[in-house]
Order: sequence, then C-alpha cells, then structure tokens
Amino acid sequence: MKPPISPTSTPIEPARTAEASADPHGPRPAAAMSLSRRTLLGLGGACLAAAATPVLPARAAKDEFPEPEVGDDGLYKQDWFIDSFLDLAEDHADATKAGKHFAIIWEQRGCPYCRETHRVNFAIPEIRNYIKENFNVLQLDLWGPRKVTDFDGKELEEKALARRWRITGTPTVVFFPMDAKAVTGKNGREAEIWRMLGYWKPFHFYGNFRYVRTGAYKTTHFQRFLSAWREELKKQGKEVKLW
Repeated sequence: MKPPISPTSTPIEPARTAEASADPHGPRPAAAMSLSRRTLLGLGGACLAAAATPVLPARAAKDEFPEPEVGDDGLYKQDWFIDSFLDLAEDHADATKAGKHFAIIWEQRGCPYCRETHRVNFAIPEIRNYIKENFNVLQLDLWGPRKVTDFDGKELEEKALARRWRITGTPTVVFFPMDAKAVTGKNGREAEIWRMLGYWKPFHFYGNFRYVRTGAYKTTHFQRFLSAWREELKKQGKEVKLW
C-alpha cells in the first residue's frame, strides 16, 4: 500500500518516493484507512468544495482569528485537550466511558499547518464544540521525549512511538474505535480506524470528525460521505462556501 499523502503537512524528513516509503508491514486492515493521494484525486471538485468555510456565521476576515496559545514545549495548545499519564489504553478507556471516541493529534514545534489548525479550525465554535462533545483528544509531540505506553503495553518515547506508527508529517490526527476489544493487544497503527493528514480547510476538517463519530467510516467512502453531508446542508438552506 502506498503511504498516505497530505496536501499540506510539515514533513519530518525530505520527501521520498511512494515506492521507497511503502509500508514494510504489508496491507493494513480495511478499517484502518487514511486519506491518500488516490482519495484526494477521487475527491476532485468535492475536495475543493469541502475545503470551505463551515456552515456557521462567517468570520469577517482571516486576520480576525486569534493567535493560538503556545506551550513551553513549543506546541500550540487547547485547554480542552486531555491531561494524561500517557497510558493510551487508559486514555482510551476513559474516552469510551464518557461515550466519546479517542483521538491523538501529532504536532511539532514550528509547524505552520499546526498553527493554522489551531488558529482557524479550532477557533470556530461549531467545530470546537463538536470535537469537545464527541472526542477526547490527546496531543503528542513528534519529537517529544515523554514516555508513552502504547495500547499493547510497550513503552516508548513520543518520537519513537511516532516512528512505530509511521507518522510522516504534522499535523496528523489518528482516530480509534470506541470498542476496547478493538485496541487490546494492538499497537496504535494496528488499532486506528482513520487517519487525517495535514491541514484541511474547516469544512473538510470538520467532516473528518463527523465521518468517524457517525460511524460512516465503516461503510461509506469519505468522498460519498462528504458529498451527502454537503447536499443535506444545502437542503436545510445552509450555505457551504467554497474556498
């Protein structure tokens, strides 16, 4: 399987050919999908249409989005990201108990697309509130030294865990199923159900979270899901503004 490629992400190394960076572990389970170049090409006009302002009272100008807070580690912060002892099985159990999905956002210091995710996407109330209500989100540092216990019990530094999961750029959001049995004994790459790579404009970004939360990832191609949602919003008289 060719590695997923995002339109706008901060790479961790010089770009390689798809063949050189193919997954040595072989094909991943069908449920563990991500947005690939094939998906992007398939989206075509839908991708451009989806990369739009969400159906919300529009911000008057891009400059009106506030500058996001930066932590001591150089990463942009949200006060609703979970505090964690970095035992992922425990974090997953806490999310499931609360009726939420567990997701991990990988970022790195100096990442311009991470900044844009925080400055724009997370600043939009409808998106932020939807994520807060339906997901427990943990932030990890692509180059971080903190010890993290993977779902299978293996303890690694953040940077080693990123390599294990083949995180190839930032931001990357990795989503996990709510069923504890689906993650038990697996590493995060084996357990994930969806992966969002790079920076996406608000409507498309929002759509990824809805895609996971509604369970549509189990049965429906992302392009079809996004198109159907866009049509539903239009029928409700809500405008989906193009980029």
